[in-house]
Amino acid sequence: MLHSPIQLSRFPLSRRGLLIAIGVTGASTTGVLNFPRTAWATSGPSSYTAAWSSVNQHPPSPEWFQDAKFGIYYHWGVFSVPAFGNEWYPRNMYIGGSAENQHHNAVYGDPSAWPYHNFINGARDKAGNWVQFAPKLTSAGGNFDPNDWAQLFADAGARFAGPVAEHHDGYSMWNSLTNEWNSVATGPRLDLLRLHADAIRGKGLRLLTALHHAYNFNGYYDHVPRQSTPTLQKLYAQLGTAAENQLWYSKLQEVIDGYQPDIVWQDFDLGLVQESQRLNFLAHYFNQAVSWNKDVVATYKDGLNNQGEVFDYERGGPAGIQSPYWLTDDSISSSSWCYTVGIGYYSTTALLHALIDRVSKNGNMLLNIAPMADGTIPSGQRTVLLGIGDHLKRFGESIYNTRAWSVYGEGPTQMGGGSFSGPRAGTGQDIRFTRSKDNTVLYATVLGWPGQTLTIATLAANRINLSGLSLTQLLGTSAGTYIDLPTSTQDGSGLHLTMPSSAAPYSALAYVVKLTFSGQVPSPGSAPPPTGWAKIANLASGLALDSGGNVSSGSVLKQWGYDGSTNLQWQVVDLDTGYVRLVNRTNGMVADSWGDTTNGASARQAAWSGGNNQQWKLNDLGSGHYQIINRGTGTALDGAGSQTNGSTTVLWAPNSSPNNQWTITGV
Repeated sequence: MLHSPIQLSRFPLSRRGLLIAIGVTGASTTGVLNFPRTAWATSGPSSYTAAWSSVNQHPPSPEWFQDAKFGIYYHWGVFSVPAFGNEWYPRNMYIGGSAENQHHNAVYGDPSAWPYHNFINGARDKAGNWVQFAPKLTSAGGNFDPNDWAQLFADAGARFAGPVAEHHDGYSMWNSLTNEWNSVATGPRLDLLRLHADAIRGKGLRLLTALHHAYNFNGYYDHVPRQSTPTLQKLYAQLGTAAENQLWYSKLQEVIDGYQPDIVWQDFDLGLVQESQRLNFLAHYFNQAVSWNKDVVATYKDGLNNQGEVFDYERGGPAGIQSPYWLTDDSISSSSWCYTVGIGYYSTTALLHALIDRVSKNGNMLLNIAPMADGTIPSGQRTVLLGIGDHLKRFGESIYNTRAWSVYGEGPTQMGGGSFSGPRAGTGQDIRFTRSKDNTVLYATVLGWPGQTLTIATLAANRINLSGLSLTQLLGTSAGTYIDLPTSTQDGSGLHLTMPSSAAPYSALAYVVKLTFSGQVPSPGSAPPPTGWAKIANLASGLALDSGGNVSSGSVLKQWGYDGSTNLQWQVVDLDTGYVRLVNRTNGMVADSWGDTTNGASARQAAWSGGNNQQWKLNDLGSGHYQIINRGTGTALDGAGSQTNGSTTVLWAPNSSPNNQWTITGV
């Protein structure tokens, strides 16, 4: 029997000093692989209690996570069988008149007679076909090959991967002792999470487990009639609050103890889970990580906080650099997270450019794919993944193990701005920056071939001193190859680089210029705010200052994800007094403090009168960030920490919070 790492971790040196590891390589008696490590977990407390003051001490984003940049997960389960609508089919099939309800009635029958759990236990549809979530391994004559999946993820350039271990539907994809609705007791009769975990770790990737089960008992099945047996009541979340909250925790405990995930990713509605159970989960996971000598990551969309965990944006990200380190989950399809007949996909270019953009803003990207119920990954999805992998294989030095610079990028294509902003492709005028961890190399990734001359406006002479720039190269067509670029010129409009030719010297979805410095990469100052129409975006949320349109004088200023609307466009008019007025493009009114000096007062708008309440000072914080301070009140525009479209912009005493900071970019 192997000695457990938990015994070793009791000694202080196992956390902060040299440790000789004996007997920790190989398979444990539970089947969990314990990989040999070159470095043990070295930060954070040696134990945790179920209190915020304790779990908040956990380092949220370890170095390996910040180095990894790209991960893959997948919505695959019972809901994949009908292959209709999306992964909310189990809920929507019970909502009369919905497309899913109509489809279900036509193909299977009325849900009262042909319920969702028939997809688990197996039943015949109206045409006489046997219907069941029961994928078979290729070794048993089926189409499911977890090793092939894991190889695809590795070839795609992912550094972490894993399944949706349980979605809102309440079906556990592991050998659960607390939930009889699982993949070993029913359906495939396989421990799917074990198969995924072993295959993924076998390719050298970190294991992610995604749990969406907080919503299972917080509204997902609210259209399902009362069930007659305790086991059906468990599946359809009819056990009552105490039992359902305990079940939520027990499922997490099983996954943590049985599979030792490097990342526990959770979907929304954690805020509706009992606080005591949320704290029990965090303390248990972090304590287990101490015993494993592993640095782990817990993510959240609500209900936790970024003192000990990593915030996740769904299908989006901030408009600018955001700290602390963050994550986004996006899907290969805009229509569904699970496989459906006729599913479409984003382009490889859009998804790759989204990854590059998010890395430049201090984040990681987790990409969802949608396998078919039988375990087949459609060829269209494979093509997208391998296209991303091709770029990362060739130009990965500009992505992996890098850090965000003081400026994320430049160019006309706006990306991010909150959740649900989606991926989009950039152009040859769009540039995203990353830097080496030792801060001696700056990478400028151009999202298309720029032509004979590449101008990087951020590196203009009036913004940055490039005297330490010692070598300028274009990354070559294969990893580790470079094309030296001629001597560059710098003036007030930017750094001008002569490229090898007007046409691209090789085919790629983005091109990387490597700027090597003899010392540290310098940081630029802020450029003057644009004189034309501009977007004013909050640094914390990425949401843009919004007039709301043609509204009455005194209406509050709002925030909204930037969509090109003139409601979100402002002109910064210099008053030649050290102050400016902010004029909205739709209604011509100006931003106004309304004279209210109270922290949290609503920012408003009115016709220009020249009063101090309508005059603002742009306090340049560097790196393109500003405080926008009212002359009349001394308070500054503030996003109030909201990430919701339509939320009110407030006024607050100037402070160092990103809620109190804004970017001003031309549109």
